[in-house]
Amino acid sequence: MSININLLPWREARREKRTRTFYGVLLFMLLMGVALGLGVSNIYQHQLAAQQQRNAFIATRIDRLNNEIVDVQRYQSDAERLSEQLRLFQALHNERINTVQLFNDLAASVVDGVVYQRLSRSDDRVSLSAVAGNERQVSEQLRQIANMPGLGVPVLSEVASGQGESARVFQFDVIQSSTDDAAEETGQ
Repeated sequence: MSININLLPWREARREKRTRTFYGVLLFMLLMGVALGLGVSNIYQHQLAAQQQRNAFIATRIDRLNNEIVDVQRYQSDAERLSEQLRLFQALHNERINTVQLFNDLAASVVDGVVYQRLSRSDDRVSLSAVAGNERQVSEQLRQIANMPGLGVPVLSEVASGQGESARVFQFDVIQSSTDDAAEETGQ
């Protein structure tokens, strides 16, 4: 006797169960992949938002620092301009002091009978033209100029006859020392 056993329905059921399990696992893996992808995407979005906040903070700091740099540059240019003005004012002040000192020295050195006609100054060099009654007054005037602490030794450049018989027109150059040099010479 022979027994016929038909295993086909049992195999079919088992194959169907494995197919459903495979599709179930496949669906589970697909859902896990989507969930994992969404999680990673969410983490990246969070990191991107944090980085954008840091970038925005850095950009505002850079803008503020650029504005401060512009302010500092403006302050530096103002300081340079004011420094230049201060140097100019000091130069003008020193020039004024030197001019006053020159006229004081010339007034203190005038000999009776000598009249200054023209005075010109270029830096420290002073050119003068004067009229004296005689040659003795010319030499006395030059000695008086040489004795002044703020003036150097005069260099006579021309002596000519004036309108009168004994009148002499003379021109000379002298170097004016600065007020600091004059103070050192007198020991002050």
